[in-house]
Amino acid sequence: MSETSLKGRDYRTGKAIEVRTEQGLIGQILPLQGDPHLPLIAPGLVDLQVNGFGGLDFNHFPFSVGMVDQVTRLLWQQGVTTYMPTVITASDLAIESAVARLAEACRTSQRVDRAVAGIHLEGPFLSPEDGPRGAHPLAHIKAPDPALFRHWQECAGGRIALITLSPEWPQSANFIRHCVASGVKVSVGHTSATAENISEAVAAGATLSTHLGNGAHLQLPRHPNYIWQQLAEDHLACALIADGDHLPASVLKVFMRAKGEQAFLVSDVTRFAGMPAGEYDSPIGGRVALSPMGRLSVADRPELLAGSARGLLEGVSHLLRQQLASLQQALEMASIRPALQLNLPHKQGLEPGAPCDVILLREEETGGLALQSTWKAGEKVWEACSK
Repeated sequence: MSETSLKGRDYRTGKAIEVRTEQGLIGQILPLQGDPHLPLIAPGLVDLQVNGFGGLDFNHFPFSVGMVDQVTRLLWQQGVTTYMPTVITASDLAIESAVARLAEACRTSQRVDRAVAGIHLEGPFLSPEDGPRGAHPLAHIKAPDPALFRHWQECAGGRIALITLSPEWPQSANFIRHCVASGVKVSVGHTSATAENISEAVAAGATLSTHLGNGAHLQLPRHPNYIWQQLAEDHLACALIADGDHLPASVLKVFMRAKGEQAFLVSDVTRFAGMPAGEYDSPIGGRVALSPMGRLSVADRPELLAGSARGLLEGVSHLLRQQLASLQQALEMASIRPALQLNLPHKQGLEPGAPCDVILLREEETGGLALQSTWKAGEKVWEACSK
């Protein structure tokens, strides 16, 4: 693997630096004479919730190993260098087939294997209630089943690293303990659980909240309710979708203040990202509508979102444009903080010894960021002018 030298302005300080790579890792970071025209240099983005991209879908089986590789390369255009393919509620056979094919892609493609941090299984052990269930098909919602999960994990070659469930089911605590003991992270989401249910889930080992504030009833008791309880649980980190549709800026601000450095971003991006506005058939919620502004909703219930059509870097830019976070905070919410949740080496960020997964960025007049190039293990894998 060749050595590379990258020059840019450190996203933390704005000072010019040279990043030298060694065997795919950051070898040295050296100071340079100041140059305001250098791009920003920051850690590559880490997305723990990717359903698909560019018309390609992890929840529309059959899909090929080549399709997984194609999504991996499309995500480079968004600055995402590490991600979790996300398989949602479906029939037992469909989930089995999807996780098996994702595992096959990791085994047969070094590029995919280096990019995939594990599989995120979002369902089917979710709330059956309208609202919390979101676009997940009711016919396949069920109570936690350890034997069924073990079967899926065997099909996935042990690559399911994160599961989203609702702890409202009576057997949830035992199921969570089983998952955690096997090394799988458990996230609370799509839930109508009581405050007591959530506390029991945390005591059993749940450590995350999936896209907090979404996958929820349109109306809730003022208190207690499952959003307050998740905010109050100090042992729950909190994934947020900051695409401008899923959460108002005021809610993002409050959630970020409540969770501090435990708040991080996911995209929940679907295959509709990059597609023209219109109505489409989708295994996620049936008929969905993509607006000209990029809002993705259930077609006959536009008040219900059906995932996102905007990539993770859009979420970073939204935080900056809304002045909800500093440049360092916004970028680390989409890189170091999600990597910390899975204890990935990328949690080191822009430091010697860390994987040289970095992005070069330009600051836009609108306050957002534009991607210039993406580097994976010290190799340039995408550049803006190459589109």
